[in-house]
Amino acid sequence: MKTRVGVIGIGMMGSTHLDAYRKIDGAEVVAVADPIKERREGLSTAAGNIEGQSKGGVHFSAFRKYEDGMDLISDPDMDLIDICLPTPLHLRYAKAALASGRHVLSEKPFALDSRQGKELADAAADAKGMLMCAMCMRFWPGWTWLKERVEDQQYGKVLGAQFRRTTCHPGGPFYSDGAACGGAILDLHIHDTDFIQYCFGVPKAVFSRGYAKDTTHIDHVVTQYLYDDIPWWSRKGPGRFNPEHPFICNIR
Repeated sequence: MKTRVGVIGIGMMGSTHLDAYRKIDGAEVVAVADPIKERREGLSTAAGNIEGQSKGGVHFSAFRKYEDGMDLISDPDMDLIDICLPTPLHLRYAKAALASGRHVLSEKPFALDSRQGKELADAAADAKGMLMCAMCMRFWPGWTWLKERVEDQQYGKVLGAQFRRTTCHPGGPFYSDGAACGGAILDLHIHDTDFIQYCFGVPKAVFSRGYAKDTTHIDHVVTQYLYDDIPWWSRKGPGRFNPEHPFICNIR
């Protein structure tokens, strides 16, 4: 029996999700929602920013189509609701989808601040269905390889690590509005933080510094993740364990 899916938001990420569902034997998209008619009818496709992303080829003729995502949520004929809306709308639609009793997949981030994130987590704790954030980079081949090497210690135990992400600002009204996208710290750095936690567990503490440049929010950030059981790492090489100074990575 296939999992019946409804996708809300057929922009770049929504189109990418549709591409992915088309390749999963156990999934069937039954409905889509988008306020832009051309998108929900499959007449236009938003361009992706990664090779192979949002390529189209999905046939919309069999989908039930809704202008408002809330109308899709009210449709009982689906098991999973996938939310690919702009970030400020995630909380509202995810809570409504959870309240409907279905499983929910939401694009990242769940919300724009910790208060809203807790509100959604509390809603998920009381819900019948499960809530998952679409942290896709955990599943990319290079990242899965690194996770496996950390676990099997093929090259020895990790004593310290540095990660760096460098990219140009994508431009456009959404990514230029810090209040909408959250700046690079929420739009991109959230992937880095998720992967560090995935590899090494929850850190004892996190220390971040950054500045705004392209938006009104943080667009460049350097973060240190502090762990008790990882030796302090200096530019001169690994040193003796110092519980006041251990850190695992530096990400930009």
